[in-house]
Amino acid sequence: MAVRDKMRRSAAQYLQPGEQLEAVIGAQTRSNYLVLVIGVFILLINNFRIIAVTNNRILVLNAGKWSSAKARGVVTEVPRFTRLGPGRGAWHRVQVGDEKLRVHRRFFNDIDVADRPVTIR
Repeated sequence: MAVRDKMRRSAAQYLQPGEQLEAVIGAQTRSNYLVLVIGVFILLINNFRIIAVTNNRILVLNAGKWSSAKARGVVTEVPRFTRLGPGRGAWHRVQVGDEKLRVHRRFFNDIDVADRPVTIR
């Protein structure tokens, strides 16, 4: 199963009734470039996140220290109209509520989906 499918399945438990998941974005709290400076100790300070974009809101879900595949709880939520992009560079930095997150370029298409105007369903 692909990582986006795992993130979608895991994030679904945090949706409200009638809410539809539009995109999931893998993110982390620290830069991977810190590995060059502090080595594998990055594992001690980094946390993975799932940014779950729904038709009503944007959720930031904690996914733990090892993977972005399984949501373990809600960190914060922001209004749906919050802009996340456009993505730039290898690691795009985005502020979502109080969270400063890094998103790898493989999720830039998902950021584009998240930044589209909300359609009324």
